[in-house]
Amino acid sequence: MPTALDEQICFALYGASMAVGRLYKPLLDELGITYPQYLALSALWEEDGRGIGAIADRLALEPSTVTPLVKRLEAAGLVRRERNPADERQVFVSLTETGRAMQGRSRCLGEALMAASAMTPDRLMRLGAEVRALRDALARQIADRGEPVSERPNDPEGSDRA
Repeated sequence: MPTALDEQICFALYGASMAVGRLYKPLLDELGITYPQYLALSALWEEDGRGIGAIADRLALEPSTVTPLVKRLEAAGLVRRERNPADERQVFVSLTETGRAMQGRSRCLGEALMAASAMTPDRLMRLGAEVRALRDALARQIADRGEPVSERPNDPEGSDRA
């Protein structure tokens, strides 16, 4: 007999991801950014001045996906793109003051998740660590098969065509 849908970890992760997206959507709309843009900004809040390739690697996306996303962030005044004078193919992305300020404004996302989850901060931290461990183990398995981890046949989070 096949495993019931609710007992499949893949379905639980998918449902949780979709629920977080629905929770975040009105908050992100207020901030004027999409979820993929929020993730790109988060990568820059970790380390400003990253190249497009480094942002793509951090988010497990292709550079061709990150480039249009970053262009929209630049049009919104949140980042600045600069070509490397030594190698015109390389583009570095830096936060503007407005982009840096967005970090503080985006704290509402974590607060909303905390409130909606009804979990303690410690419980959410442990859950996050377990999910990251699962992600990393799966990524290692995919890499061992020789497949690029960043290629995704479908994007459950949706695209950044806002």
